[in-house]
Amino acid sequence: MRILSIQSSVAYGHVGNSAAVFPLQRLGHEVWPVLTVHFSNHTGYGAWRGPLLDPADVREVIDGIDDRGVLGTADAVLSGYQGDPAVGAVILDAVARVKAANPDAVYCCDPVMGDVGRGMFVRPGIPEFMRDEVVPRADLITPNHFELDFLAGTTTTTEAEVLAAVDAVRARGPRQVLVTSVRYDDPGWEGEEELLEMIAVSDDGAWSVTTPLLPIAPNGGGDITAALYLAHLLDSGSPAVALERTAGSVFAVLEATLAAGTRELQIVGAQDAIAVPPTRFAARQLR
Repeated sequence: MRILSIQSSVAYGHVGNSAAVFPLQRLGHEVWPVLTVHFSNHTGYGAWRGPLLDPADVREVIDGIDDRGVLGTADAVLSGYQGDPAVGAVILDAVARVKAANPDAVYCCDPVMGDVGRGMFVRPGIPEFMRDEVVPRADLITPNHFELDFLAGTTTTTEAEVLAAVDAVRARGPRQVLVTSVRYDDPGWEGEEELLEMIAVSDDGAWSVTTPLLPIAPNGGGDITAALYLAHLLDSGSPAVALERTAGSVFAVLEATLAAGTRELQIVGAQDAIAVPPTRFAARQLR
């Protein structure tokens, strides 16, 4: 597959394109990374250096790809953090151009806006732009639990409520939804181990995978998850298979990160588990 990935980039560590490109390549896909920022490191450190690219410069790079006559051959467009509505407009224009040439191309949007415990961490206006302009144009979205609640305009505390919120969002555009980092106050699971749930929903049904909750929360986890799920969904055509493969690989990366005692995802060290996803977690059909 050929994937146009329009995201941030860091020199040190793994977020944005720096978390998505290598895993996609390790799976054998051709990736065209377009950068929206190029920072020394992710902003979680509290200090960083490097440029926030002007939307016109981002458009120039995409235009240059189009000049080669290949933009319309992309099988998918992947986007993540959008720091400015003007960058979002450039991304949507690129999606429209790709789809005009290849109607079967898929737009996967990771609607990065916030998280539980942190609230919204993007600039004012970005959440509304994402909800009203970007998400309705996407074929696949990969919000976390917090972001799903914002997009649906509700608060979800049970699996049934999460599914209802997903259906509300799907009614506005995206047919495929992957919800990450789902946690409930009273999940009803047996045992005392804390778990995280991922839920995939399409026209064909809904599936869930639960994994142990590890005592780390590194930046970039959502970026690699969105990239891997997109790749496995397009490759298999099955949300359940894509869910199982994504969960196996991401959990292996997180385990390696925990063992290394670092705050940066061990994507390179765990690359074999990306190329051949462990069959560790089985998908459970919800409906």
